[in-house]
Amino acid sequence: MDGDNQTVVSEFVLWGLANSKNIQFLLFLVFLMLYLLIVSGNIVILILITTDPHLHSPMYFLLANLSFTDMWLSSNTTPKMIIDFLRENKTISFAECMSQVFLSHCIAGGEMVLLVVMAYDRYVAICKPLHYFTIMNLKRCTGLVLISWTIGFTHGISYLLVVVQLPFCGPNKIDSFFCDMPLVIKLACMDSHDLNTLMNAECGVVAVTCFMLLLISYTYILITVHQTSKAGASKAMSTCTAHITVVMIFFLPCIFIYVWPLSITWLDKFLAVFYSVFTPLLNPAIYTLRNKDMKNAMKRFLRKFLGPKGNS
Repeated sequence: MDGDNQTVVSEFVLWGLANSKNIQFLLFLVFLMLYLLIVSGNIVILILITTDPHLHSPMYFLLANLSFTDMWLSSNTTPKMIIDFLRENKTISFAECMSQVFLSHCIAGGEMVLLVVMAYDRYVAICKPLHYFTIMNLKRCTGLVLISWTIGFTHGISYLLVVVQLPFCGPNKIDSFFCDMPLVIKLACMDSHDLNTLMNAECGVVAVTCFMLLLISYTYILITVHQTSKAGASKAMSTCTAHITVVMIFFLPCIFIYVWPLSITWLDKFLAVFYSVFTPLLNPAIYTLRNKDMKNAMKRFLRKFLGPKGNS
């Protein structure tokens, strides 16, 4: 890169999801409600897992970390999108834009690895039940979570260090509701094709590797479950089905946005919304509605705080 090239763009313009004021106000109400549900739903999961002794197990420790991650994944882009629905001038500063690029890849990379850790947890629980609490002790669980965040941070900072050095000298309009890395790279005053290919390849290494590990893990788990007794298999199958559903919901949009981009504007926007809004919303719903332990924990929590009548 030429040393004389310097960034002169101080802000970017986000085109958002719609141009009509009426549609934008409707979207404001819809996404505000969805975001409040995301935050409240994930906070409820964190409170239940933290306060209920019955949920102090490796699986729920990892689930609490997933809820925490989901909350930040949505909070990185959704509040800005909601505010912009009510604004004429939808701008974002250069620093805020770079922060979105870093955080979206840092959080997403961390969540990918965390989902692999959760699959490993289920593998140990189902395939090596007698050694489960020895293998998945608190120290190891904490170490695995720290590894997921370290990989996520490394993934995010690698993108930031590349993008922040690009020469932005004129074009500053982004046809999305947040600073998506491929769209930001296209605004650089240089031929960005090779760089975009390189960034997609790096993202592909992380996403496809994690996805393949997950497919292999759950295939092995399902084969093991099929060979066990029906009583144990039923509960294990229910838990694994929830995990596999979350994996598909999270990974498919990521793959079509970054690894195998379709370059269809409206589809890219839909996938970006699904990835940043609906995934963090569906995760708590899937894990709580399909999980008897979480339902029972909610009942105990309500009985505890409803007073004497709830305890009678």
